[in-house]
Amino acid sequence: MKILLVGAAGHVGGVARAELEARGHNVVSASRSTQPGVDTSDPESIAALLEAVGRVDAIVVAVGSAAFKPVTELTREDYMSAFASKVLGQVEFVTQGLDYLNDGGSITVTTGVLSREPVPTAAAAALVNGAVESFVISAAPELPRGIRINAVSPNVLANSPHFHDAFAGMVPVTDEQVAAAFVRSVEGNVTGRVISV
Repeated sequence: MKILLVGAAGHVGGVARAELEARGHNVVSASRSTQPGVDTSDPESIAALLEAVGRVDAIVVAVGSAAFKPVTELTREDYMSAFASKVLGQVEFVTQGLDYLNDGGSITVTTGVLSREPVPTAAAAALVNGAVESFVISAAPELPRGIRINAVSPNVLANSPHFHDAFAGMVPVTDEQVAAAFVRSVEGNVTGRVISV
């Protein structure tokens, strides 16, 4: 299976890439620093990447950022930046990516536990994760040619102990658990699902 994986330079994307390659897939990794590179906030850059990579069986996107501040300090610009980075960038890969996906292909986007659990200073991240998940649920029944779409939504990562205090009482997840969620989305038959880890 030929898979375009955007955000492979990040930890979650790297975990997904390693597992998908170990399972024999041809993974084309893309980030700001690869050739071809991509700026996920720029639709033209996304279009250029898709054109360069050509037809694929799956698209996996693991990108996006948001400001972490107390809700009383978050500004409109913080929310707009988070929305452009995590929501519009991933949605653009869906809208443009349909033209490059083979019949029966899949799209996997990435969210996180903040859409379902409150964490201090995470309101902007919660907002955009929730938006992406709602989009996945609503878009899935309308995708053509048997194309599937899912979101992988991991909890705080076990190998990121510097974040554990902010996620008090939550059980961190391993790389293996995160990787399995991406495999389920890419190789399985589910669609319109938020695959929580």
